[in-house]
Amino acid sequence: QVQLAESGGGLVQAGGSLRLSCAASGSILMINGMGWYRQAPGKQRELVADISRGGGINYADSVKGRFTISRDNAKNMVYLQMNSLKPEDTAVYYCNANIRTLYTTQTLGYWGQGTQVTVSS
Repeated sequence: QVQLAESGGGLVQAGGSLRLSCAASGSILMINGMGWYRQAPGKQRELVADISRGGGINYADSVKGRFTISRDNAKNMVYLQMNSLKPEDTAVYYCNANIRTLYTTQTLGYWGQGTQVTVSS
């Protein structure tokens, strides 16, 4: 019913930049919060940044001042601009969205398949 598709990952040198995009599609009535999480090898998945439908934003302390999250409600998309990348930012990045579909009164959480970000030193 609902799909989240990430794009924009890749290999970059330390200090470089990448921009991740996530497109939500399917039988969507409304999208509430959207966010980006990441999971490095051997570590738990962690919140990177999230943004409410109204634009309220939270960042992990480790990315404050370097990453910027934004969304386009008309296009059902969320973005993550990542600057001054560090080797410790290397992880699989996942898009998450809380979505109410056309066929239910519930708001459910959906995940993308993930996109690899690798930062070389």
